[in-house]
Formats: sequence, structure tokens, C-alpha cells
Amino acid sequence: MKALFNRFYETYHQDIYNYVFYMVKDKTITEDIVQEVYIRVIKSYDRFRGDSSEKTWAFSIARHIVFDHFRKQKRKRKVTNETIDLDDMTEFIPARETTPDEAIIHQEDVALMYQLLDQCSVNQKQVVILRYIQHHSLKETAEILDLTVSNVKTLQHRAIKKLKSLLDEEKAKGGIIDDETRR
Repeated sequence: MKALFNRFYETYHQDIYNYVFYMVKDKTITEDIVQEVYIRVIKSYDRFRGDSSEKTWAFSIARHIVFDHFRKQKRKRKVTNETIDLDDMTEFIPARETTPDEAIIHQEDVALMYQLLDQCSVNQKQVVILRYIQHHSLKETAEILDLTVSNVKTLQHRAIKKLKSLLDEEKAKGGIIDDETRR
């Protein structure tokens, strides 16, 4: 059992952690949920049929636990509108050679995108996270979310359209400085 846990941890931990974090935006809650994911994976691994990849199966478990968390929060009526802590987010943003100014602008853009993503439906948000942040294929995303590939494509299209509209609104309000203005 320890070998199974170690293999799962080494192979999937960062991806599962990032997915959960993007969904709940709280480091402590993320750690608790990820721990619960490992517990459920270990307890139910003998029932894993191989209908999908281990990764897809593990993400599906993570998705269900995240939804359980949201349901519990909803029951408690403890809804908060927390903003993203950029210090927490920087560990998930891949490093590349940029100037300090470019790095600051990029962080602001990422933070804004995550705030706007919260205005999408839960399914749209999940599709964007799984497809563009976690880089899952359409098929993997469909399996994780228990949807058809066609539904994933539709949700993805609507999410991108909504995010573009929200970005345009922010730009009109002066909340975004476009590339032309930056130069």
C-alpha cells in the first residue's frame, strides 16, 4: 500500500494539487482535500477497473471531493469572495526568463484571469482549468467530468467566449492595459 501511495504521489501529486487549488483557492483546504483524494484512491484502488487512465480516475475522485467540499460550504452558508494571493499563485506559474516588469504584468494578468474565471459556471471553470492549466485532452477532460467530448467542447467554447467578454469589459473600464499601451 505504501508503494502504491508513493507511486501515486510521485506521478500525480502536483497536477492534482494544482487542480484542487485552482478550484478552492485556499492552501489549507487544498491540502486537506488532496489528502482525502489519496485516502480514497488507496481505499478504492482494488476496484479500479482500468476503464480510463489512472490519472483520469484520480482526477475524477478529486473532482467529487471538491464538489463535496462546495456542498458542505453551501450548507454552512459560508460563502466568501476571497481574492487570489499572488504569493501562493507564483509557485504554480512556470518560470521563464522575463524582465521584472514583464513578470509583474504577467502576474496581474494571471490574477485577473482567475478572478474572471470565477464568474464562469462551475463546469466552464473546470473545463478551462483541466484543458488550459492542467493540459488534459478533450477525452480526458470528458472522462474526469463525466461528460461527452461534445459537451466539453461546448463548455470550453462558452467559457472562452465569456472570458473574452469579461476581459473586454475590464479593458473598457480601464482595468486592463493592453499590449499597445504597455509599449
